[in-house]
Amino acid sequence: MSTAIVKYNAGNIQSVLFAMERIGAPAMVTDDPELIRKADKVIFPGVGEASSAMKYLRERNLDEVLRSLKQPVLGICLGMQLMCRHSEEGDTACLGLFDTMVRKFDQGLKTPQIGWNQAASVKGKLFEGLTGSPYFYFVHSYYAGLCDETVAVTEYGINFSSALQKDNFYGVQFHPEKSAEAGQRLLQNFLNL
Repeated sequence: MSTAIVKYNAGNIQSVLFAMERIGAPAMVTDDPELIRKADKVIFPGVGEASSAMKYLRERNLDEVLRSLKQPVLGICLGMQLMCRHSEEGDTACLGLFDTMVRKFDQGLKTPQIGWNQAASVKGKLFEGLTGSPYFYFVHSYYAGLCDETVAVTEYGINFSSALQKDNFYGVQFHPEKSAEAGQRLLQNFLNL
């Protein structure tokens, strides 16, 4: 099985690569459209800023490549946010795979939210074997609103989508690659899809 990690101008790709190696599933980091299309699984990670990340994707036609994929795709953190319709960060039109907006946390909250938090109301194959409301590691100042595609909810001042799923597209706001056993289980579940 081949797994492609999408390379673009967003950080944290190395952490995802190491996490995949830890679970015995080596992956390739690439921005080659053909390698991404041919991969059995695609991971779209990211730490960074929405408008510059979308600009990079559009310049290389990777936005269209990502929208066209039929295999399982997992967006992580900024990757998930870019899979939504629009982000307030840089007033950015995103990929539109999930029908929700990405907004900045209220000024009264400390941002970024950094640390462990629970994912509640979890459902779907991504969370198989994870009981109750598992804890994951978060680092973010923006969040995806609740919508029909929400498959996990986290509370930080408000309830927001900590995971989204539609067809073959999955997204998580937290960092499974930094979330110990729960994160490893989630990555393995993704590979098992």
